[in-house]
Amino acid sequence: MERVIAFDVETPNSWNDRMSAIGVALIEDGKITGKYATLVNPETRFDAFNIALTGITPEMVRGAPTFPMLWEKIGRLFQSGVLIAHNAPFDMRVLACCLKDYGIAAPASLPYACTVQMGRKCYPHLPDHKLNTLCSALRIPLDHHKADSDCLACAYLYLNYREHGLDLKPYLRAYDLNNLCTMRR
Repeated sequence: MERVIAFDVETPNSWNDRMSAIGVALIEDGKITGKYATLVNPETRFDAFNIALTGITPEMVRGAPTFPMLWEKIGRLFQSGVLIAHNAPFDMRVLACCLKDYGIAAPASLPYACTVQMGRKCYPHLPDHKLNTLCSALRIPLDHHKADSDCLACAYLYLNYREHGLDLKPYLRAYDLNNLCTMRR
């Protein structure tokens, strides 16, 4: 059984080392079988730019789970398949920073793939391969910079790429959670 976990994070400030929201879409055997989204209390300051971009304010996250509370719910899931995200190195780094900052035990690395890279191969004629550009071209609904919508859009992109014969294997990478970077092949 193929298991792919599409996810997206929003961040509260320019440090991009904590999350203020996360969206997750589970794909099993070519179908979206589950969704999860929540605000996250980043326990840090918010920048005006990030508030304007995401619409998430400090007041909105006051009662939200912190990352350690969230990881108790999603940690096993995130270690059960391949993670995918649009501009995945960004989302993977935020995830790794949260794990590291909170001292949460995790594997040394996690497998991932980037739907931007896959989109460049599948749709080379597009002017760019931003999430909103791909979603517009493929008529995938998107409420951009909302984690629940962005992760679902990423999942639909992945399923579209599969329908077009794109194989996941050439795009697989491993993210080094300790050193906050993609591991060399």
